[in-house]
Amino acid sequence: MSRLLVGVEEVAAHLGDPSWCVFDCRHDLRQIEYGAQAYARGHIPGARFMHLDRDLSGPTTGTNGRHPLPDPAVLANKLSLCGVAADTQAVAYDNEGGIFASRFWWLLRWLGHARVAVLDGGLSGWKRAGLMLEEGAPLILPAQFTPGADAGRDMQVDSGYVVAHLGEPDMTVVDARSPERFRGENETLDPVGGRIPGAINRFYVDNLDDDGCFFKPAGQLRKEFDALLARQDPRNVVQQCGSGVTACHNMLAMELAGLHGSRLYVGSWSEWCSDPARPVATGSE
Repeated sequence: MSRLLVGVEEVAAHLGDPSWCVFDCRHDLRQIEYGAQAYARGHIPGARFMHLDRDLSGPTTGTNGRHPLPDPAVLANKLSLCGVAADTQAVAYDNEGGIFASRFWWLLRWLGHARVAVLDGGLSGWKRAGLMLEEGAPLILPAQFTPGADAGRDMQVDSGYVVAHLGEPDMTVVDARSPERFRGENETLDPVGGRIPGAINRFYVDNLDDDGCFFKPAGQLRKEFDALLARQDPRNVVQQCGSGVTACHNMLAMELAGLHGSRLYVGSWSEWCSDPARPVATGSE
């Protein structure tokens, strides 16, 4: 099994395996109860539910972005209650191309848990394979999840870092939002349209096949990111989006492509634009 992606057949083969925990991360940014309601109607057997706002994010202040990081101890406790231990293989899925599952994947790595993967194809791939769903919450035996001592230390940057490195060759900001939002057009989620000056655009959808379901092959992703980054050191890449969610999709795609070490600007555009002193770029250039 890939350390990053897992197929539906392998997840199906491990249903009921106590060393595996599957997490349903479905969400809708405009209908925040959609995920929980969809989970109740049917989910992969044994899957636990994780809500983007309540579980995979921390409290907002108005200046720290729409999806700040959760408190590590709080998230670790929730994972413990879900049955995740140090040797558990965690697998996350959604029905939105993997964007919310990728956030879960990043957070577990941030906590120092390497045994985490995203279900390639998500719930759509599961249904295409004709596999069953179930209703109701599973019976869960709690475990003990303990974050690593150095967890997340080199995986993220803050707004101060981005400001300090604007225009410098040692930082390339990759924006995962749609081209329209990147240009500052049709902004409906944040109060200000635009982008961080100098950022380049890689819409997360471009990581997926033509149906928007499965990730592209690693070799194809490598060619596309090499062209985008002009073969710059991936450790100089700062991943950004609207609120630190879809940026994780680009980070996962780069890891699949063998381009390791990019970092997440968690606050992303929703934090950046909250301070009028920070510069803003618009348009196609």
